[in-house]
Amino acid sequence: MDDDRASGVSEPQLFEPDSFEPLDAVDALDAPPGGPMFTVEVVRSKRRRKTVQALHRGDVVRISIPANMSKAEEAHWVEVMTERMRKRARADSIDLARRVRDLCAAYDLRRPTSVKWADNQQSRWGSCTPSDGAIRVSSRLAAFPRWVLDYVLVHELAHLSVFGHGPDFDAIVDRYPLAERARGFLMAIDLTTDGELPTTPELPSSN
Repeated sequence: MDDDRASGVSEPQLFEPDSFEPLDAVDALDAPPGGPMFTVEVVRSKRRRKTVQALHRGDVVRISIPANMSKAEEAHWVEVMTERMRKRARADSIDLARRVRDLCAAYDLRRPTSVKWADNQQSRWGSCTPSDGAIRVSSRLAAFPRWVLDYVLVHELAHLSVFGHGPDFDAIVDRYPLAERARGFLMAIDLTTDGELPTTPELPSSN
């Protein structure tokens, strides 16, 4: 889980404004590898005391930090905020609603009232609220093969018919032909300490 409260800094914010605020000092950096590419500008503001803010416009992400923040703290927040921007960009490229419609039609599943990405789900891949039909899936899944995402969606959709886990629930999930392989993929992710994708030969198409 991201350490969003390191060094007493308040919860960071992500914005997409029409224009950037005036600057005190700016450092231009290349975004770390591992996702969509953009230029990172770090703004040190004397007016900012305890907040970190990320503004996204075009291919530039501007991260505003307090002027007295150390270089180590700056590096931490650049990593945190750029990773959040990469997750958002990856998630925005996937039409979740369409994937759910297709999965429900293909495997005779109940349709949810809503399906959304969740940036704050770090300890689980998805969640379902049967009482209102809402499904949320971790935005980390946007970086995985699409058949893994589809498995998690099927898993959560199954909870709309069966609340708990058991034979009836498993029978619904196992309608998805890649369920067992996807479970193995996610177990491998959980066992890694660095969050890297496991090496799995002959994976199905990620389309």
